[in-house]
Amino acid sequence: MTKTNKIALAALVFALASTGFAQEAVVPATTAVNSNGGLIAVGAGLALGLGAIGTGLAQGRIGAAAAGVTAENPGRLGLMLLWFAIPETLVIFGLVGFFILSGKI
Repeated sequence: MTKTNKIALAALVFALASTGFAQEAVVPATTAVNSNGGLIAVGAGLALGLGAIGTGLAQGRIGAAAAGVTAENPGRLGLMLLWFAIPETLVIFGLVGFFILSGKI
C-alpha cells in the first residue's frame, strides 16, 4: 500500500467511526420500545450461521488430514477424532450467542 492509500483508509475509518457517537436522546425505560429487534435478529442469525460455515470449512480440511493420518497409522484414530471434534465448539458458542440474542428480541 502506498502512503496515500494508507492515509485515505485511515480517514475513512475515522469518518465512519465518528458516526457511532451520533445517537439519539435516551427514552425513559417505562416508555421505551425495543426498536432494535430486527438488528438483534440479524445478529443472532449471523452468530449461528457464520459459526456453522466456519466449522464446516475447518472440518473439511481437518477431516481430509485425519483420513490421511488414519490410513497411514490406524492407531492415531482417537487423536484424529479429537481434532475433528474441536471446531464443533464454534457452533456451540454460536448457538449460545443465538439464544442469548434471541431472548432480547
